[in-house]
Amino acid sequence: MGKKKEKKKGPEPTGQEWLTTYSDMVTLVLCFFAIMFNPDEVTPATMSQMNASFQLRGMGANAGGQTLSVGRYANLGNNIMSLPATDRGKSLGTALRKATSVFAPEVKSKRMSVTSDERGIVISLSGDAFFAPASAVINIEATRDILLRLGQLLASKELAGRKLRIEGHTDSTPIDPTGPWPSNWELSTARSISVLHYLNGLGIDEKRFQVAGFADTMPVSNDSTPEGRAYNRRVDIIILDDAHL
Repeated sequence: MGKKKEKKKGPEPTGQEWLTTYSDMVTLVLCFFAIMFNPDEVTPATMSQMNASFQLRGMGANAGGQTLSVGRYANLGNNIMSLPATDRGKSLGTALRKATSVFAPEVKSKRMSVTSDERGIVISLSGDAFFAPASAVINIEATRDILLRLGQLLASKELAGRKLRIEGHTDSTPIDPTGPWPSNWELSTARSISVLHYLNGLGIDEKRFQVAGFADTMPVSNDSTPEGRAYNRRVDIIILDDAHL
């Protein structure tokens, strides 16, 4: 009779197998909080503290596997957070929160709106609140306080050196042929220039500005009611993101 084949013995259990499952769980939790993480609100000091918290030491018999060791990318977060572009992005987030707070009463009364999109921060001035119909002359008496606060915001240290664009918009109502404007193109552009001159008079360097008039080509509302058309009559001051300079 032949010899019985001996069963190959597997590796002896070490009692440390639970570490694999534990490491997977920690990784999943880390990924979850990374998704929830808002980089606009972090500071380099905070990033340093977070990085230090992951320098794990002493896990029983093991000092940590390869996935927990310090590699050449360990300080990548600190390096990224120290870049000037990141600081500018953080300042734009701070400016958005500040603008939302400063103009809260006007936003509530629908004389202004403060939003953000891929271009940057968009501060919209209601055309009806700031201008008389078919006029490019700012109603200073009714809006002086708003414009002063707007000038202070644009001159703040958070926005130092930021490029700005002023865009004028009208509704689709045809222009009065007996009025001063050949078309809504001229009216929308003239309103943008009026806002530019006023902000420049408050000390904002005109070289920071771009000016455009879009007439009725970029509506925010397709509602043909008087209220819907009123939303389209506006002047947008856009604090430009670096990618849209």
